[in-house]
Amino acid sequence: MIITGGKYKGRRITAPDEKITRPTLSKVRMGVFNTLYSIMGDFEGKTFLDMFGGSGIMGLEALSRGFKEVSVFEKNPKACAIIKKNYESLRLKPNLKIGDSIKFLKERERDFDVIYIDPPYDSKIYEKVFPLINFETLIIAEHSTPVITKYEPLKERNYGGKIVSYYLFKP
Repeated sequence: MIITGGKYKGRRITAPDEKITRPTLSKVRMGVFNTLYSIMGDFEGKTFLDMFGGSGIMGLEALSRGFKEVSVFEKNPKACAIIKKNYESLRLKPNLKIGDSIKFLKERERDFDVIYIDPPYDSKIYEKVFPLINFETLIIAEHSTPVITKYEPLKERNYGGKIVSYYLFKP
């Protein structure tokens, strides 16, 4: 996999075995950050949470494009090892949280400007995450079937079966 934009553009990273994770395609990553920029503008000083890290590529894309701080959450030990390796290859230290991302979100010590959610499809995670949000944030949800929620997406993009929805939460 290759980072698609920013100061680390063109740098290669390793992806975990596809039985463990489902890597986000480069055209989807570029679309996500282009759309995010059209919504937010500059990323300077902003924070980003990747709730299901996989390879860590979304966090690395966020750092590459100017986010101040990125937190990555992953529970699979093999994927965690690859995330650490990918960050270290760019001389970065990951802010990696290991364990249950839903529990982390409930107990979080801080808020995030952007939350990226790309869980295993059909996991019903969205129904658990959305009610936990009680702070202003932009949620980006990648999914294959419609997300069942009372919230209307601000924007929605379809990338050949992968749907990316953007939700703006304001308490």
